[in-house]
Amino acid sequence: MEKEFHRIKRLPPYVFNEVNAMKARARAAGEDIIDFGMGNPDSATPQHIVDKLVETVKDPRTHRYSASRGIPGLRKAIAAYYGRRFGVEIDPDTETIATLGSKEGLANLAAAITSPGDVILVPNPSYPIHQFGFIIAGASVRNVPVEPDANYFEALERAVIHSVPKPTAVVLNYPNNPTAAVTDIGFYEQIVDFCRFHEIYILSDLAYAELYFDNATPPPSILQVPGARDVAVEFTSMSKTYSMPGWRIGFATGNKHLIAALARIKSYLDYGAFTPVQVAAAAALNGPQDCVDEVRALYQSRRDVLIESMNGAGWQIPSPPATMFAWAPLPPELKHLGSVEFSKLLLREAKVAVSPGIAFGEHGDGHVRISLVENKQRIRQAARNVKAFLGSYGKALEETERHQAAVS
Repeated sequence: MEKEFHRIKRLPPYVFNEVNAMKARARAAGEDIIDFGMGNPDSATPQHIVDKLVETVKDPRTHRYSASRGIPGLRKAIAAYYGRRFGVEIDPDTETIATLGSKEGLANLAAAITSPGDVILVPNPSYPIHQFGFIIAGASVRNVPVEPDANYFEALERAVIHSVPKPTAVVLNYPNNPTAAVTDIGFYEQIVDFCRFHEIYILSDLAYAELYFDNATPPPSILQVPGARDVAVEFTSMSKTYSMPGWRIGFATGNKHLIAALARIKSYLDYGAFTPVQVAAAAALNGPQDCVDEVRALYQSRRDVLIESMNGAGWQIPSPPATMFAWAPLPPELKHLGSVEFSKLLLREAKVAVSPGIAFGEHGDGHVRISLVENKQRIRQAARNVKAFLGSYGKALEETERHQAAVS
């Protein structure tokens, strides 16, 4: 028996799959693919964090079920991080919770607070879980811009006036994935005032808080705003800051009511991350932070090489002020292809893999996302490949356009 499942029908085919399948076939054929696709940090986790994991896992008592909310030591470390980094005092018992990465936390909070038909405000383009976590939970998603400017607040006003029912929550993400847009405390003050007045929850994704460049002011937390904890919860992750993506550990901090809702739903779904992982995460937060400076310097140096070499190759890409991504507009002569066909063409002809912008929402279709996960030598090689491709793409473009016409 085969039947369509309602929630699955609401999810479009995962756009990354088509490019990933091409990439896998190329590698199976022995081709050398320079992969800027997935935002998967390639650096080793700092040794003192690994050592703490190894030390802890040797104790058989840590092999049992853990705490879904997070062990007390980790929650205290999270609170200490907020105090040290943002000057915000956090109650480790009621205002923070460990998650299996920020993605799991966002999805489970969406399930916890959403009723079918609720309206959620999500930027477009955005990291897919920001909207699809709520779509899976049965909500209707209304898009707002990414850039934190006057147009953003005009869009919020329209959403409140024209949405039935009134929006339940708004999702923020600065520094932004995929666009690398950043914001300041003044923007957070405005949106906290707006959402407190309209009784709208704020879900802030701060996963890239420590990846900022050019000696810029460190990105702020929304929880620095007085009154923010009346409406806001903030997610972040160990994945990028400490090169721990496979460890699947992050946390949510802020509004007690939202934290309690997330804790309750998680209590039915998981027993928490493996205790040694949580202990190691606490060691990361409490230990020496020079490893964070090193990660930041690594991504900045890769960014500089990428922007310089790609611009030299004829692909003009704005320099991102933060994150581990560059948000690259399609070359003007190839913009008509759209981001998926351009990505496939780039992979086939230049052996360079990127993420199609449309995977992050329809407003991303004029761009691709480039992840800074290859070393500088590989980045320069990619630029040489791109230069050769841009100098002789005519025949390949004709074949692509014929294929598009045949399937349309």
